[in-house]
Amino acid sequence: MSGTSPIPTNSKPPLILVADDDKAMRTLLREYMDNEGYRVVDVTNGQECLNAYIALKPDLVLLDALMPVMDGFTCCNELIQIARNNLANALANFDTESYVSTTVIGKLWERTPILMITGLDDPDSVNRAFNSGASDYVTKPIHWAVLRQRVRRLLQQAQLYKQLEAANQALQQLANMDGLTGLANRRRFDQYLNNQWMNLAASDKPLSLILCDIDFFKPFNDKYGHPAGDLCLQKVAAVLNGAAQKNQDLVARYGGEEFAVIMPNTHAPGAVHVAALMQSGVRELQIDHLESGVSNYVTLSLGVATTIPDFNSSPSNLILAADKALYQAKQEGRNRIILKQVNY
Repeated sequence: MSGTSPIPTNSKPPLILVADDDKAMRTLLREYMDNEGYRVVDVTNGQECLNAYIALKPDLVLLDALMPVMDGFTCCNELIQIARNNLANALANFDTESYVSTTVIGKLWERTPILMITGLDDPDSVNRAFNSGASDYVTKPIHWAVLRQRVRRLLQQAQLYKQLEAANQALQQLANMDGLTGLANRRRFDQYLNNQWMNLAASDKPLSLILCDIDFFKPFNDKYGHPAGDLCLQKVAAVLNGAAQKNQDLVARYGGEEFAVIMPNTHAPGAVHVAALMQSGVRELQIDHLESGVSNYVTLSLGVATTIPDFNSSPSNLILAADKALYQAKQEGRNRIILKQVNY
């Protein structure tokens, strides 16, 4: 057994899928990979390799070039096509602007490295292997030290990809998140609103927007201090996020003490209902606010706007309507909800 353990990609040793029609070669490969500390599954042709690949999701494929039923070159092309199909399905079914969707798509496109094993070492065969999508190749008779190093290198590269992907996902999340409240930030708000506007314009479905503001927040900060103000914002954000419809609504910090809630596929009555839940939820926090002109506790003013998006208008019209509704709520005494409907 080698004195070096395999590259850990998770709690289990990497899984290697061996495809070779030569029983003696399969046995040698299995024994060698077993001794290196890997888990091994072996199959006898390209079609069996595809089936095992889909079922087991191996960390690396060792693929013989010349096999019956389906040769290694064709199998390699098919493996690449599986990755492309997964990516296409992900793009079709997810909001590609969102952090969650980026995460899912990143994982789907994480292609398993393929190491081609061939008795053909002429330039055309080598080019054909790489053109088929192989990550690397070794020739028969196998130089076992070379195979060992190439397997380790490909697994290391795959592991590095996963680490880079995780770092990229973390950066994307930070870029879209408000640091104080953990809600979506203004950048994410703009992305999601534009994306939903286009989607709903194509399907003739409603889109609602809530803009809400903590009443008399500057006097609150002046009396209780900014740390108390930050804590108040965090508590209000948690209430808003809890009242939103988890599967589609986006709650964002719009700026300062102002929050926004994007509500796709939501008619005006539903949006007003959610706004009322948010208003009552904040009231029930009973955060002392002796500088408020409307209550002894922190309260919200909310503006709600609903429209049916179309390609001849823009999301700015909906934002303007919600902003006017919020302004009216403040002008009429605060701690209330005002609804405005745009071409609805």
